[in-house]
Amino acid sequence: MIIAVDFDGTIVENRYPGIGKEIPFAIETIKLIQSELKHRVILWTVREGAELETAVEFCKSKGLIFYAVNKNHPEPTSVNEPRKILADIFIDDRNFGGLPDWGCIYNSLKINRYGNEYSNETFSQVDSFKSRKNIFQFLFN
Repeated sequence: MIIAVDFDGTIVENRYPGIGKEIPFAIETIKLIQSELKHRVILWTVREGAELETAVEFCKSKGLIFYAVNKNHPEPTSVNEPRKILADIFIDDRNFGGLPDWGCIYNSLKINRYGNEYSNETFSQVDSFKSRKNIFQFLFN
């Protein structure tokens, strides 16, 4: 799968345009998603220019290298190519219901690594998610 991951508020605390503290387990989990689950991860962020380079360098300093940054492929793109990312899953703190903890995200992806549909059953199998009180429990129970 191709997974697009936001930076501010998802990998690090939102301190835009600065770099916030790393959200616990975010970078290690993304590295596991790449290495163990074999998914391609794209950094998908509003950042551009020097602010984008700072974010990419922050991740590199932690050993996190993305398949691509703000585009679908690592190769150069044409000038008029839109910035819309074509991904199977988007991980963002602005998701409906907010950002689940990174353990929940990893376990959900691991459960579904064979291409099964994501559903409320997926998340009910993840213990850390069952204990959270959020909009998903309201919607799926």
